[in-house]
Amino acid sequence: IQTRLGVPRKTVAGHVTDPVTSARVAVWARAAAARSELATLKVARFGDNMRDVAVTEGDKVEAQLRFGVSVNTYGVNDLVEVVDSADETEVASLVEEYADLYDLAPELRPGGERHDALRYAARIEAGLRTFLETGGFGAFTTNFEDLGGLRQLPGLAVQRLMAQGYGFGGEGDWKTAVLLRALKVAATGLPGGTSFMEDYTYDLTPGNELILGAHMLEVCPTIAAARPGCEIHPLGIGGREDPVRLVFDAAPGPAVVVGLADLGDRFRLIANDIDVVAPPHPLPALPVARAVWRPRPDLRTSTESWLMAGGPHHTVLSTALTSDHLDDLAEMLRLELALIDETTTPRQFRRDLRWNQAYYRLAQGL
Repeated sequence: IQTRLGVPRKTVAGHVTDPVTSARVAVWARAAAARSELATLKVARFGDNMRDVAVTEGDKVEAQLRFGVSVNTYGVNDLVEVVDSADETEVASLVEEYADLYDLAPELRPGGERHDALRYAARIEAGLRTFLETGGFGAFTTNFEDLGGLRQLPGLAVQRLMAQGYGFGGEGDWKTAVLLRALKVAATGLPGGTSFMEDYTYDLTPGNELILGAHMLEVCPTIAAARPGCEIHPLGIGGREDPVRLVFDAAPGPAVVVGLADLGDRFRLIANDIDVVAPPHPLPALPVARAVWRPRPDLRTSTESWLMAGGPHHTVLSTALTSDHLDDLAEMLRLELALIDETTTPRQFRRDLRWNQAYYRLAQGL
């Protein structure tokens, strides 16, 4: 009956006592939790999208139709009012929490010459959390080109809110914020972490090609290998005071990176199985949170396939989830998943995309 009705579903065969059976059901259940979250998710966009970067935008009406998510825009100064009125007791409590959880740079410690910057970062966190909780938002975006009356680009606040489960997208990228929140829900309680991410640069050494991922400030500490440092450094964009941020390397291990693309007539998930590795060298000139990984099957195939599929530059990196979770979620959403893994070849990947294009266009009319 379900087949005749065209109901998307997962079929699991095996005995209830078989660990493989229960593990496959558990993967499906986590994808179902993500699907349920999307149905009522509200996203707050502070400002608009980054200029001249159309990939961060998309069809919000289609997103609500397809996923259920509601995307709402607010002026940045709506947030500034809440930040400026943040409770001083809460600000002081957050500063103490920072000292307990992170290695504070000497200039940020009480009595240090930049301690006021740390207090303002705490004020942003307090105000941002209040705004999100009051409005019932599970995800949000910021944009360094639209900071209104904020004295700093939100860095530390965004990192900590992601660690508490909020979705986030930089430069107004609401699609990635939506995806991150859904995958945060799916990963609840699992070891590892899930974070906003972006390819920053590449090591093209033959035979040892690597990707260095980071963002200006906003990478989630749930993927950190060790206790993060809390530092302050100049930022050449945004035109504001030096922002506070957490600095760390991601923990090595298997992971997946995934992006959500708007193709104009539908959405597509593009994912790549990867292996996060320790940075081969210190990175003193990049004082931000970062991850280094080796894509499967190799950098050349991964990059060519990602571009072929129209993959975005903003992604979600998860060391907690696998492509199996993404596959189940895509089935529930009737969404294409273009997966790049150790078996991928550019020729076969191109063929798969063409067949998928025909299938999903036909399926829209059924």
